Amino acid sequence: MSLPPLVEPAAELTVDEVRRYSRHLIIPDVGMDGQKRLKNAKVLCVGAGGLGSPALMYLAAAGVGTLGIVEFDEVDESNLQRQIIHSQSDIGRSKAESAKDTVLGINPHTTVNLHLERLDSSNVKEIFAGYDLIVDGTDNFATRYLVNDACVLLGKPYVWGSIYRFDGQASVFWSEHGPCYRCLYPEPPPPGMVPSCAEGGVLGVLCASIGSIQVNEAIKVLAGIGDPLVGRLMIYDALEMSYRQVKVRKDPDCAVCGENATVTELIDYEAFCGVVSDEAQEAAAGSTITPKQLKEWMDDGERIEVIDVREPNEYEIVSIPGAKLVPKDEFLMGSALQDLPQDKKIVLHCKTGVRSAEVLATLKDAGFADAVHVGGGVIGWVNQIEPDKPVY
Repeated sequence: MSLPPLVEPAAELTVDEVRRYSRHLIIPDVGMDGQKRLKNAKVLCVGAGGLGSPALMYLAAAGVGTLGIVEFDEVDESNLQRQIIHSQSDIGRSKAESAKDTVLGINPHTTVNLHLERLDSSNVKEIFAGYDLIVDGTDNFATRYLVNDACVLLGKPYVWGSIYRFDGQASVFWSEHGPCYRCLYPEPPPPGMVPSCAEGGVLGVLCASIGSIQVNEAIKVLAGIGDPLVGRLMIYDALEMSYRQVKVRKDPDCAVCGENATVTELIDYEAFCGVVSDEAQEAAAGSTITPKQLKEWMDDGERIEVIDVREPNEYEIVSIPGAKLVPKDEFLMGSALQDLPQDKKIVLHCKTGVRSAEVLATLKDAGFADAVHVGGGVIGWVNQIEPDKPVY
């Protein structure tokens, strides 16, 4: 679908800019006019992590005149495997500040605006209003639905990307010309159904593959060239090295962009998506212990069975002493229940407490009324009990 340019061209390019962007200028489809449009464009990246890193770097290199960065997190050592905009010396720094320094090192002609806050329903419209296009580099469903709904309500296009292990997806959602994110995914998956990158992992270079596709699509939309991924979902399998496309049609019954939309203002997206299911929250209420409590029980010789519900590769990185590995899926399928001891208190844990809360609900339903789980999981254990152990 060919679309008109999103932004008007800037008045001129300086001599320095002509030299810098010469390889763009000699491409007939871009040329002087397209480069002037990029100079005049204002693009906001939501997140400066795995996808935001390559996106920000290539947007800056391409000559986008104004870049905004929404990011409240700090650089952690585990980020460096894929978040290439940051370096070893940035550990502990604001990701937004670190990203700004790298962007300006790439292109001093770019203006960088920082939004050092968590994006939510109270600030998203005000932040988005100052930009022409949004690049979504988030890794959680609540923020994805927030970004989508805000863009629909403001009439702005956004370039979406998603990554997990070896798989990536990308599309351009623009309700004025095609479907929105809710047309593709009307409802979020059940809490705990889809692991995050922190739980399931991601191949570092996959971020560059999908992030560069996002920038490619952003340039096309801004300059009005080519055929953007509006109404199409690009699916990439890095292991098989295959790309395929799926058509995405505008849903006339879509809750936010449909003919009779029911979502006409922003909602509570954390509640809409849920961090854990209602059943897990109910099971965890009054049945959550701290890592320090678990350590006390171990030291006192309490009759407990500590069970780690993570995956084997996570268990190999770090584990709580004496914990038995039984992955979450074995509980959800019921195969693990018959092997649980009846004469010991079951103590569950995972990485942070989300998966163990879901398993706890299953155990409660199966009659293990005194089962508990460890709030904060193995990360909490390392931070409070064994700080010399690695975290991931």
